[in-house]
Amino acid sequence: MTNSSAPLQATSVEPVNAVVPPALLQFDPRKAPFVAGAEGLPAVPPAQLTAQALRARFATPPDWTPELRHEPRMTDRIPAQAAVLVPIVQRPQGAAVLLTERTSNLSTHSGQVAFPGGRVDPEDANIAAAALREAWEEVGLSAQYIEVLGNLPTYTTVTSFIVTPVVALVQPDFELTINPYEVAEAFEVPLAWLMDPANHRHHTVPAPDGTRRQWYSMPYQDGADERFVWGATAGMLRNLYRFLSA
Repeated sequence: MTNSSAPLQATSVEPVNAVVPPALLQFDPRKAPFVAGAEGLPAVPPAQLTAQALRARFATPPDWTPELRHEPRMTDRIPAQAAVLVPIVQRPQGAAVLLTERTSNLSTHSGQVAFPGGRVDPEDANIAAAALREAWEEVGLSAQYIEVLGNLPTYTTVTSFIVTPVVALVQPDFELTINPYEVAEAFEVPLAWLMDPANHRHHTVPAPDGTRRQWYSMPYQDGADERFVWGATAGMLRNLYRFLSA
């Protein structure tokens, strides 16, 4: 995989006039209290993370219950449908999930670790088409390398995006072209590491509406860098864990 910064066409993921709630601007998730997220849960065995096993799991889904579906609403934005691609890259040393770090100039979720994705456009044939388009526009990941497996249940963010995760296998011989307006960097995290609850942290803090906001984080040490996966991205990965371990 190689990364370049040749610009692609800017997308409609972020409305330029969006107002970010002050509570989100001032919030540092790394300082939030947490407890271990393992709760005695086992890691997904490596045999269940192969391409063949993942195809079989999505072809015949088990009975299971998503752990997180909704975050407290913290904006007056009208709810909007969105799609993200959960790209599972088939590396010889083991599967890895392709993630991005969003640029600091975006109006929502700036600087956060995310899946490639964004708002569903009227021209998109379906949710999967939206996820594939966004992956191409954000990081230049071509559909010719992608095999869509299926969807996970929607996840509604604090910014009122109703997100459908589209899980896919990705052949490893792709090259990326980063859209510098939306993506600061693309990187990979081993799927086995993400599917081990020993690496999950469960956070809970008071929400402005009097309820409590809860989320997961998965801080991954990538050499000298910490990739702080949290919020909606970590919640969808936690649901993927529940789906694969059911």
